[in-house]
Amino acid sequence: MRRGHRIAFARVAAAALSHAEAIVTRWLPGGRREGAEWVVRNPRRGDGKPGSFKVNLRNGRWGDFATGDRGGDLVALASYLFDLDQAEAAERVAEMVGVSAYE
Repeated sequence: MRRGHRIAFARVAAAALSHAEAIVTRWLPGGRREGAEWVVRNPRRGDGKPGSFKVNLRNGRWGDFATGDRGGDLVALASYLFDLDQAEAAERVAEMVGVSAYE
């Protein structure tokens, strides 16, 4: 994080949401779309089959209903998947979708 600059989490999350399907297919290959959700195996555990790990492509919320892991947007998903803190996840997602991470 740049010293003295605040991360614009809401802006980054909103920008990511407009690219949600492209992002989840890149981060979570092998899944399938079911209505407004991306359904896939959780890559962070030995998930036997798709079904309990889902990402809502309209609002960015995601969850693993087998473990209780969940988050409210695609920045939180990046943090979870790639073991990053929220600020670093926001910076990486912002770069990916072409917006500034900072206010």
